[in-house]
Amino acid sequence: MAVFTEDEQQRIQKAVAAAEKNTSGEIRVCVEKTCSDNTLDRAAKYFTQLGMDKTKLRNGVLIYVATVDRKFAIIGDAGINQVVPADFWDSTKEDMLSCFKYGNLLEGIITGIAKAGEQLKKYFPHALDDKNELPDDIAFMDGN
Repeated sequence: MAVFTEDEQQRIQKAVAAAEKNTSGEIRVCVEKTCSDNTLDRAAKYFTQLGMDKTKLRNGVLIYVATVDRKFAIIGDAGINQVVPADFWDSTKEDMLSCFKYGNLLEGIITGIAKAGEQLKKYFPHALDDKNELPDDIAFMDGN
């Protein structure tokens, strides 16, 4: 059984595209069923594996979700981490968690995308020569 329907996947992709429209930053969503590692370590592994550490301004944001284990993390690269408020990632996680608690996985992810997009827009506005450095689709991982 798929984690998201085709329509839900499209909604996530559209949320990423909308958030990235006003910024040079990059947002990715990474999903897998289980996570036996430390959640932040796993997110960091995929951050690198997906090439998110290679953006020009080091302003990538990854939303990682392990659906069966009900774990998630949101992490940013060095560029974004230097400028966002100290509590930004924790407050974003809390907003996402408030959706997840009620079984709204899709809305929680979209909330995280929107909040990350707001900060990216604020600190990394869209430039005329900006190009989409990373795909907007969901990265489905198998745990390897």
